[in-house]
Amino acid sequence: MNIWTLAILVFIINLPFGYWRANVKKLSQQWFLAIHIPVPFVIGLRIFTGLGWRINTFPFVVGAFFLGQLAGSVLLAWWKSWARREVSSCIVMNVLRELKAHGTSRGPSDV
Repeated sequence: MNIWTLAILVFIINLPFGYWRANVKKLSQQWFLAIHIPVPFVIGLRIFTGLGWRINTFPFVVGAFFLGQLAGSVLLAWWKSWARREVSSCIVMNVLRELKAHGTSRGPSDV
């Protein structure tokens, strides 16, 4: 796996955590968790991909980490302006609520 694939994966992993972080009080326990929970996953990806700890990989991975966090917070701001329902800190729940609000959810009762 190359460095760009790793950077994209790190970015994607951090999107929901940035979304969560943007919706909690700054410097609270949840805020710190939203920043630090993805770190073991990123370390695991570095080991799994075999890229290791070469110094030239750090700018890409750290940049992708912070860009994912930033993109998640921007996504939350956009979502709040667009949503028809109350917005929570969980992007998955918000997607499900919006699908249900728009009548596109296909649950057991819809079949």
